[in-house]
Amino acid sequence: MDNPTLLKSTTRHIRIFAAEIDQDGELLPSDQVLTLDIDPDNEFNWNEDALQKVYRKFDELVEASSGADLTDYNLRRVGSDLEHYVRSLLQKGEISYNLSARVTNYSMGIPQVAIDDQQ
Repeated sequence: MDNPTLLKSTTRHIRIFAAEIDQDGELLPSDQVLTLDIDPDNEFNWNEDALQKVYRKFDELVEASSGADLTDYNLRRVGSDLEHYVRSLLQKGEISYNLSARVTNYSMGIPQVAIDDQQ
């Protein structure tokens, strides 16, 4: 194997591995495949449209860096850009905090609460 070490980028809500997942769910290092794990702690409520936007953004970022060496730095840059993209989805209201999550720490900022002007 050309790349025996597992390269990865982990942020709070985005994990990227230069690896394939085998039948047992184990990561096998790869220099040809990137595996994306979105919101592993289920901090947000996701709909299919928002997930697809993240996948498309991921593909776009990977394509933009094609030809560059697969390094920790390049992988972290993609992960960081995706983390910012998730924040933008939250700010636009396309995803929301999962109030039933194990921990609600509002890591992307305090959620906005609508104020009823009719009072």
